[in-house]
Amino acid sequence: MDAQPLYDLTPIARMMFLGVVIALGPLAWVWVRNRHAPPAQRLRVLTLVTLFLTFDLVLFGAFTRLTDSGLGCPDWPGCYGSLSPVGASTSIAAAQEAMPHGPVTFSKAWIEMIHRYLATSVGVLILVLSLVSWFERKRLSVSYAWPLFTLVWVCLQGAFGALTVTMKLFPAIVTLHLLGGLVLLALLRAQATGYALAAPGNPGPVGLPGRLRWALVGVCALLWLQIALGGWVSTNYAVLACSEFPTCQGSWWPAMNLREGFTLWRELGMNHLGDAITFPALTAIHYVHRLMAYAVLAAMLWLGWRLWRVAGMRPTARALLLLAAWQFASGLTNVVLDWPLLAAVGHTGGAAALVIVLTGALCGTRRASERDPASSASPMHLSTPIR
Repeated sequence: MDAQPLYDLTPIARMMFLGVVIALGPLAWVWVRNRHAPPAQRLRVLTLVTLFLTFDLVLFGAFTRLTDSGLGCPDWPGCYGSLSPVGASTSIAAAQEAMPHGPVTFSKAWIEMIHRYLATSVGVLILVLSLVSWFERKRLSVSYAWPLFTLVWVCLQGAFGALTVTMKLFPAIVTLHLLGGLVLLALLRAQATGYALAAPGNPGPVGLPGRLRWALVGVCALLWLQIALGGWVSTNYAVLACSEFPTCQGSWWPAMNLREGFTLWRELGMNHLGDAITFPALTAIHYVHRLMAYAVLAAMLWLGWRLWRVAGMRPTARALLLLAAWQFASGLTNVVLDWPLLAAVGHTGGAAALVIVLTGALCGTRRASERDPASSASPMHLSTPIR
């Protein structure tokens, strides 16, 4: 009898090879457009391209989740051991015949695998970023530790992607996977800002009054809390627990089971006892997110108004105000129009854009009292703490 290998790395190797092939396109574009630029400029452009593709990945991940395609291929990293649904057509056809509406269908399998292809190509681009940063570390004024940490983070994110499938859309894992993707956006945005600040002629970070700088930090913290609550709403499919606005089920304080709703370690659709989750628990998940949204919206509007009055911060203020309006409109649309796909994906995209904007604001500003005006022209290195 033939000996069976302890580990079969062939599916992962095939997926990585495909990721390299896909990543060659943006890598070639960056090289051709910036072949005569200094290393820091090439790395900044590559970081921005990777940031753009990671934003697309977050959007497509939301599309995958919202179309119930997360289990379109019930194994990982391939699809029934194949690189694409084409090679798994027999298995998919059998699964679809047994359950015509999923979770495994040909369309859902393709959606899931395209998400994995895009994720793998982003991982390859981040690997290239970390390698180039390491080899060019003596010629760069920006620390190479951040790209290396980003590489570690994207590997961790890949592991959570695998757990999302193998643990059958376990809500806590899916929520952490969503948050991990947004942390990846923040890491790439921080690096892009650092390269921009280190460029010759850049005047350096914008000085903010101390209280306004702390307000910026506070709004960022509120945003991350709200994103976590929103992820919990989405992964538990609790959006439709309240289908009217501003009240919920005809009440300003509907019947809710907060303890059951926010028991984090449980299977999808179940409570901690293994019974079906109750409707008051889903209502609690939805309504807490909505109540928090009021506070976050007010905080972002106030911060946008204050930043508008600071020299050099008007583009950030404009983006913040527009995105706050977009989040309110898309969130309201999800409630009153029964969670349309476009609005749901757009709501996730708005949250991701807010992470990018506020991270850029954090990394591109400083407390005005920390340095005198003469020293503010020195670039902020990413090796210093992000204040």
